[in-house]
Amino acid sequence: MKISDFQTKDVINIVDGRKLGQVSDLELDLRQGRIDSIVVPNNTKFFGLFGGGTDVIIPWRNIVKIGTDVVLVRIDEAAKVYRNEEDDVQAR
Repeated sequence: MKISDFQTKDVINIVDGRKLGQVSDLELDLRQGRIDSIVVPNNTKFFGLFGGGTDVIIPWRNIVKIGTDVVLVRIDEAAKVYRNEEDDVQAR
């Protein structure tokens, strides 16, 4: 499977049935040669322009199933990990 295949899939949380968005990026563990997590943009933006620039980080272990059109994940609201775009830019 290619990264571009992931980016076309909707990410659905099976805990509450909500669509979280589509995969925008992957976090890799280069030492182990595996995917650590998927990154999904948070849906707080207004027409993609205004609003929070945060991403939801979903650990690979929380992926339940990868289907042809969707990625099913199990994430409790309290356990969600967010990353700001500003933090990501500063880390680079």
